[in-house]
Amino acid sequence: MRQRISLEEAQVLLRAAVRPLGRETLPAASALGRTLAQDVAAPLDQPPFDRSPLDGYALRSADTAQASPEHPVTLEVVEIVYAGAVPSRSLERGQAIRVMTGAMLPSGCDCVVPWEATDNGMGSVRLYKPLAPHANYCDRGEDYRAGELLLPAGTALDAAALGVLSSAGIETVSVLRRPSAAVLSTGDEVVSPHTHPLPPGKIYDANRALLTARLRELGITQVQSGVMADDAPSAASAMARALENCDLLITTGGVSVGDKDIFHQALPLLGAEQLFWKVDLKPGSPALFSLYRGKPILSLSGNPFAAAATFELLARPLLAALSGERRWELVSAGARVEGSFPKKSPVRRFLRGVYRDGAVSLSGKNASGMLSSLVGCNCLVDIPAGSGPLVDGQSVHIFLL
Repeated sequence: MRQRISLEEAQVLLRAAVRPLGRETLPAASALGRTLAQDVAAPLDQPPFDRSPLDGYALRSADTAQASPEHPVTLEVVEIVYAGAVPSRSLERGQAIRVMTGAMLPSGCDCVVPWEATDNGMGSVRLYKPLAPHANYCDRGEDYRAGELLLPAGTALDAAALGVLSSAGIETVSVLRRPSAAVLSTGDEVVSPHTHPLPPGKIYDANRALLTARLRELGITQVQSGVMADDAPSAASAMARALENCDLLITTGGVSVGDKDIFHQALPLLGAEQLFWKVDLKPGSPALFSLYRGKPILSLSGNPFAAAATFELLARPLLAALSGERRWELVSAGARVEGSFPKKSPVRRFLRGVYRDGAVSLSGKNASGMLSSLVGCNCLVDIPAGSGPLVDGQSVHIFLL
């Protein structure tokens, strides 16, 4: 097991330890936010027939060549075609067919005049100006042709993409499979928020709620959670049960060097392979990463902000590696500090911040046990090891959340 490694080394080990989970087929209606696993080709032309883009009259442009306000052209209206209906005849010279928006156009016509530009007649219609060939005319396959690449693999399925799939009559899609996850918090001092009144010496379990919600916020919908006692055999059994039904286990607490930091005994009892322990950063340095029967276990600090920060720095790259979806990889940016941070940073430090318009404002509460100042935070400020206090206007590097 490697110890005291850099964040980048830890991320490399995480990615190398797992393989993408593959793909699954979902109803398109249930695939919002998912990532296509393979190219999707159009099975038909869209639109599937020549159609009218407006309410008006289908006609032959040649019949309108002499039309003017002083000398309107009169055409016989021989049929009405509504959207969803099929014309019963071809258009002949001197004829017009009244059509509605989206209606199939008859053969023989090459343009559509909006009814507002006519006298809106029913048995006959008068036109007051000539129309060019193909005016107000939607061709079959104007949007896409059968066999054309509709959506490439890797497309994030947003509302527009799902609309395109539906327009092609595609009911199911192959998407990258996302991991199911379990979150287990440890600590005899931890109790459920349903416990009232709070017993002396106890604290409410914030980490489990925080990490479970963050996983769901990122799009991991299958998340189970629970609490483990500060007992190595019990913890090993709890982890084994959780890993039977999930692809990824995240734990909080029990990873440092105290008497009750049980993971150093629980993981060997489980039979897990420990890949690294301790990352050179603050907060959350005692993060521990293991594999059990090929499934990853990421064990984070019990301090709330330390757990939150190392989740972003370590769990997100792990999620990306498991799923093959790069959307979970961290995005970096440069920013200037608004405010200050008075402490030196002998080790690499991450602060919570609010980034807006190139500037990042810092919270005044940055202790790893404090959670309230995480509300509204949308980035982590990366302070290199050996840095002095941060001053107003200083340039910094941030990771966007």
